[in-house]
Amino acid sequence: MNIQALGQVTLFLVVLFALAQPLGRYLVAAMEKGLPAKAASIETKLFSVFGIKSGAAHEMNWISYTVAIILFNLLGVLAVFGIQMLQGHLPFNPQHFGAPTWDSSLNTAVSFVTNTDWQGYGGESTMSHFTQMTALTVQNFVSAATGLAVAFALIRGLVRRSSKTLGNAWVDIWRGTVYVLAPLSIIIALLFVGQGVIQNFSPDVSVATLQGAKQTLAMGPVASQEAIMMLGTNGGGFFNANAAHPFANPTPFSNFIHMLSIFLIPAALCFALGRMSGDQRQGGVIIAAMTLMFVVAFGVAVHAELAGNPLLTHTDQVASALQAGGNMEGKETRFGIVTSSLFAVITTAASCGAVNGMHDSFTPMGGMVPMLLIQLGEVVFGGVGAGLYSMLLYALLAVFIAGLMIGRTPEYLGKKIEAFDMKMVVIGMLVTPLLVLVGTAIAVMTEAGRAGIANPQAHGFSEILYAFSSAANNNGSAFGGLSANTPFYNLTLAFVMFFGRFGMIVPVLALAGSLANKQRLSVTAGTLPTHTLLFVFLLVGTVILVGALTYVPALALGPIVEHVQLALHAVSGQ
Repeated sequence: MNIQALGQVTLFLVVLFALAQPLGRYLVAAMEKGLPAKAASIETKLFSVFGIKSGAAHEMNWISYTVAIILFNLLGVLAVFGIQMLQGHLPFNPQHFGAPTWDSSLNTAVSFVTNTDWQGYGGESTMSHFTQMTALTVQNFVSAATGLAVAFALIRGLVRRSSKTLGNAWVDIWRGTVYVLAPLSIIIALLFVGQGVIQNFSPDVSVATLQGAKQTLAMGPVASQEAIMMLGTNGGGFFNANAAHPFANPTPFSNFIHMLSIFLIPAALCFALGRMSGDQRQGGVIIAAMTLMFVVAFGVAVHAELAGNPLLTHTDQVASALQAGGNMEGKETRFGIVTSSLFAVITTAASCGAVNGMHDSFTPMGGMVPMLLIQLGEVVFGGVGAGLYSMLLYALLAVFIAGLMIGRTPEYLGKKIEAFDMKMVVIGMLVTPLLVLVGTAIAVMTEAGRAGIANPQAHGFSEILYAFSSAANNNGSAFGGLSANTPFYNLTLAFVMFFGRFGMIVPVLALAGSLANKQRLSVTAGTLPTHTLLFVFLLVGTVILVGALTYVPALALGPIVEHVQLALHAVSGQ
């Protein structure tokens, strides 16, 4: 890691933590208390319009909470699917786009509802302004609010004593959307507009190029969608080029805001955990483990990209005043290798999926880092809510393993971890690897799956493995090079996205319900401290041993063997 890379990641983390700590306090106030007392009547009146009853007397047990979450999101799938199929008859469609194919529409509906935002289509050439705003952008808000609600339900399960309830799902989704995501998105959208991100309802504009040819420039409400796309760790862009498009990400400062927005709420949730548990050190341990893995991942990725391609021995790849050096393939020249590598690590450490470069063009090791970060379950800060509750599963597993090693009953935040709890932890951890590995196997064994591969051999396998990893873990970024807008991939990836999301949410809420019903135990001499540096390393070790090793055989068939082949070719001079 050179001085530029070290400086960028340091500045990023300093600003992130400076903003995340006060936001963590606000999250607790907004999600637990709602509006101040004088304005609470407004919320009550609005709830009554939708038949929602707030207050402790109307809280839900884990089963009711789960049913509400799944029902709400299923209705979202129907709404997004319906809007796409009726797109040609709806307003704000200056390009007169018709409906996408039904399988593409279903894939997109599931994708945006599950906070994955996988896009098998070109946004500016497929979706009308109306669809972008009312279907996709709305789901950017409520899918992020769903993750936020589940995270707070699990925190309540950890900190409450002998409680049969976890809160009210409808209230949590409302507060997450209106009090957290909406105001922050307005601020970020205004910052984007100030940097030159477009925000209009104009039809596409035809302009003359310097060579005299005609070029069509897509217009639309980009800044508003871009803000929640990043803040909600959604990632589905207005443009096919995503955050590499100059109308969506025009300056280095707008790029910094993009990256900061992705980690902002996930980092703040760690501080919220510490505040709600009554011990800020508990949240500090989680954020320390996340930060350690993030810095190491960035170091590996940026080193691989700065080293360049070993086969290009006839080309000077050293950075100088006349050239960027390293592997600039697939990078935006406005941002360069260091910033593009940092963006790639951030967007895959979180479940965002926005990109300002082409991961398919990274070196084998540089491309493996984003893929592995996704496969870990995106617990390195992770998505809004999803990152924290996924990391807490690893924390519970870590104390369980430690308890077995020293012969004591495992505890976490004063709650005894018993057989049912560990079953839910294991189910939550096994869902995504099962979907990724089985889905990849089916794709490489069938003609329909292999037909989408643009590159043969190991790299083509990596493209498929990345696609299913991204879908199951609700990231949404693509390795590139895979033609995925086919009935086979639209349907298989939709299945993987849906069960990757809710196959984890259900056991997490079941776990929350079990923990909430328990008494909080007193700390004794035999209690494993979960607020120390030792636990940071225990947690990181658990993530690596359980998360990373699951995928080693698959990675060996893709990026690892490609790296070995590249090195052998370089040595042999071929």
